[in-house]
Amino acid sequence: MNMKILAENKTAICIFLILLAAATRLFPHPLNFTPMGAIGLFAGAYFYDRRVWLVPVIALLVSDAVIGFYQPLVMLFVYLGFAVSVFIGSTLLYRTRTAFRLGVSAVVTATVFFILSNMGVWLTGLYYPMTRAGLVECYILALPFFGNTLLGDLFYVACLFGIVEMIQSWVNARSKLSTA
Repeated sequence: MNMKILAENKTAICIFLILLAAATRLFPHPLNFTPMGAIGLFAGAYFYDRRVWLVPVIALLVSDAVIGFYQPLVMLFVYLGFAVSVFIGSTLLYRTRTAFRLGVSAVVTATVFFILSNMGVWLTGLYYPMTRAGLVECYILALPFFGNTLLGDLFYVACLFGIVEMIQSWVNARSKLSTA
């Protein structure tokens, strides 16, 4: 999409992304099948601003205020996992966005979130023993959640970035018509 259009509407787009992410967490959905990682990637890919990592974090805060807060250490690692998705988007997608890069970015985002969020669960010591075996058990039992996170990230990345590409195609077509 035209970077000028995005830059001019950055605040409105970020607010929309925050509301979209918060709303999807409030409606019934398969566990971990949310646009949080995709929204982080999108924000990182399209907005060059050090504060853009706040987009997924604010969305989480808004929705957690309604759903309910949970164990603080786990929350910290969950929030960190989604904040990192912005960094991944700015690193892998800011200059070049191809289907391959989008797919790789979604996989990396889901994987990093899986690693960080489950590390937070293990570090609480509430559910698993603080041993190597406890850490392995934590990750093994979380694998079904990883599948949903990965599918959600892939689905929402396709939707968000696909919508932008459709709008860009429409804008380009209109430009060609007006100059013809």
